[in-house]
Order: sequence, then structure tokens, then C-alpha cells
Amino acid sequence: MKLKVLFAIGLAALVAACSPAKEKAPEASGRTTIRFATDWRAQAEQGGFYQALASGEYAKRGLDVQIIQGGPGVNVPQLVATGAVEMGTGSNSFIALNLAQEGAPVKAVAAFMQKDPQVLIAHPDQGIETIADLKGHPILLSDASVTAFWVWLKAKYGFTDSQIRKYNFNSAPFLSDKRVAQQGYLTSEPYTIEKEAGLKPKVFLLADNGYPGYAAMALASDKLIAAKPAAVKAFVEATAKGWDDYLNGDSAAADAMIRKDNPEMTQELLDQAKVKLRDNAIVGGSPVVATGMMTDARWKDFFDMASSQGVYPKTLDYKRAYTLQFVGPPAP
Repeated sequence: MKLKVLFAIGLAALVAACSPAKEKAPEASGRTTIRFATDWRAQAEQGGFYQALASGEYAKRGLDVQIIQGGPGVNVPQLVATGAVEMGTGSNSFIALNLAQEGAPVKAVAAFMQKDPQVLIAHPDQGIETIADLKGHPILLSDASVTAFWVWLKAKYGFTDSQIRKYNFNSAPFLSDKRVAQQGYLTSEPYTIEKEAGLKPKVFLLADNGYPGYAAMALASDKLIAAKPAAVKAFVEATAKGWDDYLNGDSAAADAMIRKDNPEMTQELLDQAKVKLRDNAIVGGSPVVATGMMTDARWKDFFDMASSQGVYPKTLDYKRAYTLQFVGPPAP
């Protein structure tokens, strides 16, 4: 199998702490080691994983989980595909489908965010009341976003590539030009813009406007799924409990772990993010949607959208991107 992206030198440092000696001890004591790579620095959007670790939910299910935080340039799917880690975060549904298209031996085994927290952010005094009103406006987008949710925006709203401006995860260009909009996460950029610039922006959650993708998926290698299905199931169940507790219970221990891993994180930022995750039903869509659940119907909707725009061939076996072995609709 040939993967499209080669390892960066910095990835070696990411997994350096996971030496063979550290792996053998937990296995010998009966625990299964799972190195779990996240897609960004520690933050509330990973709160369920930290909660499950801090509260012992992983340990009580026979797992020794090591959370390895990501950052710019870290390719989590490749870390999983090459065995550098056992599991990792899939940021959005395009990632899982890209893996299926490449023939990579990795699948999504759970989706801990039923709604992708991706938003578009606009200035409040430009007559922009809906996403459709952004047609023709410059929009700051990262390279990854151009090949992801931008595809859906073009299909639904008729946006064109001439609107794209380079986004380097800095809101200064947005603040300096009122016509400009930018991408962001519901739980992050709107807060920092309001806090630092005293500006309450217009925020449009793509998921509430029909964007069908999952987020915060757990990716696992086919090898792990085949060899240790009980461990994968235990990880999914523990993480689901972690998310429920993080958003609705005492999250102090998990927040402390997040702040330790990411010293730039503040408790105020974590607190407002938790409120937005909970109030916007990001993790749980409704009482009948179990935490972590995925369905064939949702995946089909997403694939149909993406393939209709030429992102994937319509003949792609998109079901290779995920498995419902560990999650699915609850029993009636």
C-alpha cells in the first residue's frame, strides 16, 4: 500500500515517549496499551478522552491509554495506518473516506461528535444573516478546508474558488477587513475574537445548515480491530462515558490534565467550550442518538454529497471507511 503523505521528521518526536519498554509492562499485567493520537493540542474538544483517562474509565476496562496530543502538521491517520499508534482522532468524515480511497487499513469505529463544530464567522454589521449571504465575500480557509467542507459550501450555496483567501489560523486579516469571513470552530475562534477584539461576530454552524459530516471520530487500524476487538469496544465504551461525564459532571480532573498538556489553555476557554458543546448538541444529537453512534444512512448522505461533487468516484466502496461493529442504533 502506498500512502500519499510521507512522515515528517517531527512525528518521530511525537511517539518517542512510547518506547517498547513502556509498552511491555502494561501488556504483561493484563492491560492492553492503546496510544491515542489527537488531532490538535489539548482542548475541550478532546474532553471526553481526557475525562475517561482521568476518571479511570479506560483502566477499569483493562486498557492502558496514553493520549498523545497533536499539533500543526501531525498526520494522525498515517500514524494509525503505519502502526506508530494504535488509535487516533479522525477530525472529519473526509478523512475516513480518504483512507478508504487510498486503501489504507484504517477505519472509523465511533463518532463522538454527531455535529461537526465547523463554523463560518462574519462581521456583525455587513447585512449577513445567513450563510447564503456570504456568496461573493472573501473567506479565509486553510488548505485542508478547501478540500473538505468547502466542497459542500460550493455545492449548496454556489460559492466559487475566487472567494478563497489563505487562512493561517490568525484572525488579524478577518479583523482588518469587514467584508472578509473566516472559518473556525464553534468552541474556539468566536470566543477569542470576542475576547480579544471586543467584537461579537456572526457565527454560522455548518451542521445546523445541513452539513452532514461527523467529527471527533476514533480511528483504529484493521489489525487492531481484528486482533483485539474487545479492546476497541472497551475504548469506545469508556470514551462515550467520558464524554457524558465531561459535559454533564465534574470535569475538574480532566481539565487539569488538559491544561498540563497544553499550558496555553485557560479554564475560562474550557468552560465556555463545554457550554457550547452541550447547548448545541455537538456530542449527542438527540435522546435516541447514543454517544459515539454512527449509521449507514449518515455515511451514505455524506458520500453522496462528496461524490456528486467529484471528490470521490461514485464506485468507491465508501463502507470501507467505517465499521458499525462497536456502535450503531440503540436496540428498540
